[in-house]
Amino acid sequence: MILNERIAVCPGSFDPITLGHLDIISRASSMFDKLIVVVMNNMNKSGCFSPEERKELIIKTTCGLHNVEVDIYDGLLAEYAKSKNACAIIKGLRAMSDFEYEFQMALTNKKLNPNVETLFLTTSSENMYLSSSMVKQIASMGGDISSFVPAEIHDDIIKRISSKKD
Repeated sequence: MILNERIAVCPGSFDPITLGHLDIISRASSMFDKLIVVVMNNMNKSGCFSPEERKELIIKTTCGLHNVEVDIYDGLLAEYAKSKNACAIIKGLRAMSDFEYEFQMALTNKKLNPNVETLFLTTSSENMYLSSSMVKQIASMGGDISSFVPAEIHDDIIKRISSKKD
């Protein structure tokens, strides 16, 4: 560990990772010494990919980012950030509807871990509508998702969505 290393955590369900996620991860990685992308369990969503598979998909798409690590965690984000000595939590925002929920979560995380700040990064305009749910829906109906997901994992997603339909 580097003395005074600035570590950030970028949590999400990433089921699967999209170009919108990758945009946020790439931009955040340039702001910190280390960025930990952490696959979290979202109790409100049923996963298409297992957490381990999501981790592997993220590793495939972030291998060119030298300071990015990928992890899995099933617990409180504030505790995870504390355990990794993170100074920041990175959250991507697509629309105002995201902000209300994420703001509430940021306040809760700050209460649970006063040493961590939440930073919001707005998505690029071409990704404002993009979500993992939308990608899965388009793929399940035979649509072209190539402009929504990293090329390295396109076939993995198509294969999984196709097998779920059978």
